[in-house]
Amino acid sequence: MTGSSEGWFSRLKNGLARTRVNIVGLFSGGVIDDDFLEELEYALITADVGVQASTRILQRLRDTIKLKGLKTQDEVRLALRDEIARMLAPAQRELDIEQAHPLVIMMTGVNGAGKTTSIGKVAASLKKQDKRVLLCAADTFRAAAADQLEIWAERAGCEIVRQYEGADPREQLAVWGDRNQIEVIAQQGGDPAAVVFDAVSAGKARGTDVVIADTAGRLPTQINLMEELRRIRRAQDKAMTGAPHEAILVVDGTNGQNALTQVKAFDAAVGLTGLIVTKLDGTAKGGVLVAITQMRPKNPLPIYFIGVGEAIDDLQPFNAVQFANALVGLDPNTPATAPE
Repeated sequence: MTGSSEGWFSRLKNGLARTRVNIVGLFSGGVIDDDFLEELEYALITADVGVQASTRILQRLRDTIKLKGLKTQDEVRLALRDEIARMLAPAQRELDIEQAHPLVIMMTGVNGAGKTTSIGKVAASLKKQDKRVLLCAADTFRAAAADQLEIWAERAGCEIVRQYEGADPREQLAVWGDRNQIEVIAQQGGDPAAVVFDAVSAGKARGTDVVIADTAGRLPTQINLMEELRRIRRAQDKAMTGAPHEAILVVDGTNGQNALTQVKAFDAAVGLTGLIVTKLDGTAKGGVLVAITQMRPKNPLPIYFIGVGEAIDDLQPFNAVQFANALVGLDPNTPATAPE
């Protein structure tokens, strides 16, 4: 995704203002002592960095202060940024859209996480890269879910596969296709597995570059719906061996530590390959990204994109140093390392 780098960072930094307020407030130019460090650890925990990650950060900070002889709180702030960026760095990976043709992406998440909107923004970005994108409206439960995806398909200039309820699907297909001047595959019935099977098959037949399936939002505790998600995944593999190539969970950044439960449950159900974290604008819990990476510290799930608003450019690729700077209130051009 493109856009002004400084403009994006400004939106990210403003969005994380509530998350970092207790962290930044500690750097007042005072002394570096045990009380200061204990308060800093507590501030990280309240920002939803998590107890385990916060403890690890403070241990490393104490070592750095001693090893490098840091004298000022400004130096400690730089060292804090460096440690957070170091933890986040393994999660900074680009979505590889050339790994398969078509690349099949299954989007999952709980209700209200911003899944369908994120799909539209990703699709728009891919279209800017001259990729042919096919959207699959496999959310057959939520009212107007497919209609919402159609709006995004129209904005991005993408094709869409969906199922229609009520009226003759061929009539609705003709009306919608004429309105948006794109091809649409419609299917009667309410089986999301059948919809994704048709979408992947259509993507293969038409030479589509990327197929993105929008699945219904569900809670990890809804066992029957989690099992349905497994069935949807199997249907894609039947249509194209190895699909989906990406199983991405869209996480609401305001959920804080509850996001960890979601990641664990959806990973167990479908084998997640990456994350999109939305709604970081105005959240007090943005530190959860650090906690998520520490669930699998040696091989964390990639965080492909983060979002800070409703505009199409408010979803951008995740950058570890950029995020760490915003989290501790530093500017984007702040030196990359604390002074020796």
